[in-house]
Parts: sequence; C-alpha cells; structure tokens
Amino acid sequence: MENADALIARLKSRLDPIDAPLDAPSRGDGDLNGGFPEPVGRLRSAAVLAPLILHGGPPRLLLTERAAHLPKHPGQIAFPGGSVDPGDASPAHAAVRELEEEVGIGAMHVELIGRFDGYRTGTGFHITPFVGVLRPGYTVKPDPGEVADVFETPFSFLMDPSNHEKHAREWQGVMRHYYAMPWEDRYIWGATAGMLKSLHDRLYG
Repeated sequence: MENADALIARLKSRLDPIDAPLDAPSRGDGDLNGGFPEPVGRLRSAAVLAPLILHGGPPRLLLTERAAHLPKHPGQIAFPGGSVDPGDASPAHAAVRELEEEVGIGAMHVELIGRFDGYRTGTGFHITPFVGVLRPGYTVKPDPGEVADVFETPFSFLMDPSNHEKHAREWQGVMRHYYAMPWEDRYIWGATAGMLKSLHDRLYG
C-alpha cells in the first residue's frame, strides 16, 4: 500500500469530483444476482462517507456497527450515512451531516476528496458514496440510538482482492449472493462490502 501522499494523489485522480452531476447507480446488490428489474417509481436518495484516517499509523477506514434495536439492518457494519433530507444542500452535505450525527465527528474535521460509483440497494435506495480524509483532533462520540460501536479497519485489508469473498444466503426463499470481507470478529458484507469492492475497482482495477 502506498504512503499517505501517494494514496491522496490516487484518490484525487481516480474519484469523481464531489459536485459532479449524479449518474444512475452503476453498482449494486444486483451485481452478483443477475441485476435488478427496472425500478418501480423513483429510487430514494442516500449518501455515505468512507472516512479515511491517514494520521497515527497506516491508512484505515472508520466503520460503524449499527445498533441492535434498529428496525432496518440491525447490527450490520456500515459507513456513516443515511437518507438525503430535504434540508441537505447536496448528497455530500448529507454524508458529512450523518457522520456528525452518528459518530460525533464534525465537518471541520473532514476533507472531502471525491465520489465513487453510485450503488443501488435491493430496498430501493440510490446511495452516493464519498471518500473524506479525517483531520486529527476529532473525538468519536457514537449516538447510541443509531450506533453500537465505531472501529477502524486497515485500508490495505479492504483493498486486497483476496479478501473480497463471495458469500450467499437464502432470503425470502431465494439464494442471494453478495460480497463479504470478514475482518477479525467483524463481518463486513452486503452493501458496505459491495461499495468497498467498487472503491477498489475504481482505485486499482
């Protein structure tokens, strides 16, 4: 894995500008399942942030474990993020707002670098993922209403193709296939792993 300066240069050269016009999602839960039928109605807009930590050691990504009591995706590993609200100026604004609401890291501690491929979920969301570098000096304060834990995972592990496993499980009577990147006792899978695979392909594919 390259040093911090080389990684920043790669990100800036390979990612889309933050404010570039949004395209239809080119990746999604259907990538390993024969695609999706045409959506009925408009996909709901969401945004997430892949927070990259370059200080205090090798590059890492900050991820969250969703609270166990949440009605949707309880206990799953996720990027900070959520729906784009009417008051958000842009998906990028929504991603940074959600970072502060979920883990307590404010906008002054984030340098947005760029955007990668939109991701469509089977639940009807169009997720716009961003990469932002976290500046030193922040304090992590998870919102217990949304987040059970916050942790860091080596960027080199997540960007290693040998760790991009393909798993399957039955859902509503149908076998569904998805990416998974088990790390220590964390099971990173589904949309989060799919977006990490997309980020890898954008940077190193």
